[in-house]
Amino acid sequence: MSLLCALSIFCGLFLPFSFSALNAHYCVPRKTVSYQNELKVFREEGIWNYSTMLMREDLGVLLLGAREAVYALDINNISIRKAAAYWRVTEEKQRECTYKGKHAEVECRNYIRTLHTVNDTRMYVCGTNAFSPTCDYMTFSDGQLSLEGKQEEGKGKCPFDPFQRYSSLMVGNDLYSATSINFLGSEPVVLRSSALALRSEFKSSWLNEPNFVYMDFVGESVDSPDGDDDKVYLFFSENAMEYNFYSKLVVSRVARVCKGDMGGQRTLQRKWTSFLKARLDCSFPEPSLPAIVQDVFLLKHQDWRKSVFYAVFTPQSGSSDMSGVCAYSVSAIREIFNEGKFKTPVAVETSHVKWVMYTGELPVPRPGTCINDATRSMGMSRSLDLPDKTLQFIRDRPLMDEAVRPLTGGPLLVKKGAVLTRIVVDSVLALDGERYPVMFIGTENGYVQKAVNYAGEMFIIEEIQLYDNSQPVSTLRLSSSKGQLYAGSEFGAVQMPVSNCSRYATCADCILSRDPYCAWDFSADRCSSVHSLASSSENAIQSLKEGDVSQCPQPDPVAAVDFTLVPGNNIQLPCQPDSNLAQVHWRFSDQTLHSNNKYYIYSGGLLILNASESDAGLYTCDSLEQVSSRIYNRTLAVYRLQPHTEPGAGDGTTVGNEVTNSSDSIHSQHTAAPGPIPDPGGEDPLPPENQSEASSIVGLKVAVVLLSLLSLSLTAVVLWNMSRGRFVCFKFPQSSSESEGKRHSAEYVHIQNRTSEIKLLGPESGRPCSANNNHSAVDFKGNGEHHFTPMANISSLDGLGYINDESEI
Repeated sequence: MSLLCALSIFCGLFLPFSFSALNAHYCVPRKTVSYQNELKVFREEGIWNYSTMLMREDLGVLLLGAREAVYALDINNISIRKAAAYWRVTEEKQRECTYKGKHAEVECRNYIRTLHTVNDTRMYVCGTNAFSPTCDYMTFSDGQLSLEGKQEEGKGKCPFDPFQRYSSLMVGNDLYSATSINFLGSEPVVLRSSALALRSEFKSSWLNEPNFVYMDFVGESVDSPDGDDDKVYLFFSENAMEYNFYSKLVVSRVARVCKGDMGGQRTLQRKWTSFLKARLDCSFPEPSLPAIVQDVFLLKHQDWRKSVFYAVFTPQSGSSDMSGVCAYSVSAIREIFNEGKFKTPVAVETSHVKWVMYTGELPVPRPGTCINDATRSMGMSRSLDLPDKTLQFIRDRPLMDEAVRPLTGGPLLVKKGAVLTRIVVDSVLALDGERYPVMFIGTENGYVQKAVNYAGEMFIIEEIQLYDNSQPVSTLRLSSSKGQLYAGSEFGAVQMPVSNCSRYATCADCILSRDPYCAWDFSADRCSSVHSLASSSENAIQSLKEGDVSQCPQPDPVAAVDFTLVPGNNIQLPCQPDSNLAQVHWRFSDQTLHSNNKYYIYSGGLLILNASESDAGLYTCDSLEQVSSRIYNRTLAVYRLQPHTEPGAGDGTTVGNEVTNSSDSIHSQHTAAPGPIPDPGGEDPLPPENQSEASSIVGLKVAVVLLSLLSLSLTAVVLWNMSRGRFVCFKFPQSSSESEGKRHSAEYVHIQNRTSEIKLLGPESGRPCSANNNHSAVDFKGNGEHHFTPMANISSLDGLGYINDESEI
C-alpha cells in the first residue's frame, strides 16, 4: 500500500477567491501512454548529455547542444539531422583539467551549455571546455552549421562545471548570465555582458551558495503609466540567511534587475543598483521544509501584467516525498519589489546576525527602484545619478521581508513518487473561445504529464512515457506554432506532438478526455485536432469543464461472450477500463459483486473461485467514471457462463476447447483458467473430471493465498489509518493499449444522483489504496511504469498462481 500511496498525485485548486482547500479527486492521469516507437528520436553514438536546445523556427531547425557537439535538426522531425558542428577540447586543455583533479573522460570535455540567437543566421554558443569556459559564434546557412572560430573568454557566461545548474538570456545584444565565475564554483555572479558590463556584489546577503534555475525578460516599459523600465527576472535557490537553524536551510528565490541599470557613480560601481530578491513560497500540504525551485516557465500574455510564471518545486533531501507546481503572477512579484518591506540584519548578543523586518525610514528614491518618471522628476535620469544613501541601503539589504505567494494561494499540483523536473506551458484556444493553460511537466523517470485547470479543478489529461528506459527529462521546449514538444536527456532527444486526438476512438472517450486540443468532429466521425477544424467547428463538440457526453451518438450494444463452466474450476473473465479514473463494477444477474471467498476482482477482470453450476448466468462488467458531479456508466464486457456439456449435446457443437453457438451475435469460448494449459506439442488437456479434481486442490491453495492477502490488507489498512492525514491515496490502474481497439463501446448512462449502491473510490469515500480493493490491483515497478497482467495465457493473477501440474502442490 505504501508504494501505491507514494505514487499518488494530489491536485490543488485554482480558485479565484478561496484557495486553501485541495481537490484530490483527479489524482491520476486519465490515460497512461506507454513508450511508443513512433516517437521521433535523435541520438548519436558516443555523444551524451543532450541538454541545451534553441528553437529556430525561422530557419526550420532545432539546435541541440550536447557534449562536444551541436546539431541542426529538422524542427518538424528531429530524427532528421540537417547539419552538425563538433567542438572538442584540445589534448592540452584536457591535460590541464586532469591535473586539477577532474575526471578526464567525464568533466574534462566540452559540454555545450549556452545557445542564443544573435541574428537571422547567427547564434552565440558557449561550452565548459574542460573547466575553461569558452564562447564562440555559430552560423547556419546553406544547410551548413559551422563555428566562426572567434573564441572568447566564457568565464561568467558559462559554468566551469558541466553538471552545475545555471541560466542565461540574450536581450538584444546583451547576454545576461547567472553562474559561478571561478574554477571552484565558490564565487556566484549575476552578470550582464555588454558595452557596459554589470555584475552582482560578492556578498552572502546577495547570493549565498546559489543554484541558478531560470531567467526571462518582461517588457514592463510597454504602456507603463509611471514610465518604468523593462526587467530581467531570475529564479534560483540558496542557503537562507534569514533563518537560524543548526544546519543550512535552502530556500527558493526570485530576483530582478532593471534593463537600463548602469551601476552607481561611487557606491556600487559597475554593480547592479536594482538587484532585489524575495523568497518564493510554495507550501506543500504536509508539513515539510521549504520546497526547492527546479524549473520555471513564463507564460507570456499580450498584457505583461497578466503574464504568469509556472515553477516546479521538489523537496529538500529527506524532508518529504512530494514535488509540485506553483504559479506566480508578474504583477504580484512586481508589487512586492515596488511596495514591500525590506529585511535588515541586526546583531544578537554579539554572536550572530539575525534578519528582521526593516521599520526605519526608507531613502528617497526608494532603494532598488528602476529609473522612472518619479526619479526623472528629481533630476535623476540614470542609475549613476542615484544618491549614495539609496545605493548603500540596497547594497546591504537586497532581501524583501514578504515572500511571493502563489497565484492560487497554494500549489496547482502536488505529486508523490517520481519527482518533477521540467515544465513548459501552452495557451490553447478551445471551441468555447476561452484560452486554457496546458502544462507539460517532465519527470525524473522519463514521463511527461499533461495537465490543465478547469474552474478550480486540476485535471491530468494523460501521462506519456518518452523513453524506453527510465531517465530524467533534463530539458523541455515547446513550439506552439508547430504543436510539438521537444525533450532532452542524457541519452538523446525526443519529439512528441502536444496532442494525439486519434488516441480517442469514440465520441465519449474524446469528450471525457477533456483535452483542449481535441474535439469530436461529427462530419468526419472522429476525434480531431481543434486547430484542423477551423471553418467546420460548428460540426464539432467539446465539453472541457463538464465532460458532458450527452451529445454523442448512442454506441452499439456489447455482444455477449459465452464461457463454458466446468464445476470445480476457477474461471477468469477479463475486463479492463480504458481510463485510469474509471472504476470497474461487476454484476451477476443484476446483483453487484464484491471480492470475497467466492469472487476476486482485480485489475484484469473477475476470478470466480471453485465454480459450480449455480454460477451459470450472465456477468456484466461496467466502467464507472466520474466527471464533475456526473457519473458515466459504460458496459465494457458481457459474459454468459453455460454449464459444461458432453460433445454433441445441446444446441451447440464442441470443436476442441471452443464452443460454437448457432447465434452469430454471440461469441463463445472455453474457460481459460486455471485448468491445465494445453501443451504446445498439441496433446489434449485432461478430461473434465480430472480437471475438477485438480482444480479442487488448486482452490485450496487459492483460498490460502486469499486469506493471506486479506490479512496483509487488514494490517495495511490499520497502519494507513494510523498515519491518515487530510489526503486520500489513489491508485494508477492502466488499461492495455492493445486491447482498447478491440473493445466494443456501450451506452453511457448519465446518473443524476448517487443514491444507488454503486460507489466510486474517491475523496468522498475516504478509502485508502488497499491490496483488497474491490476494483483493481496494479503492479507498480520501481521505475514508475505501471504493468498489468495480460488477459490471455495468464499464469498468475496478483498473487494467485495457477498450478499446471498436481506435483507443484
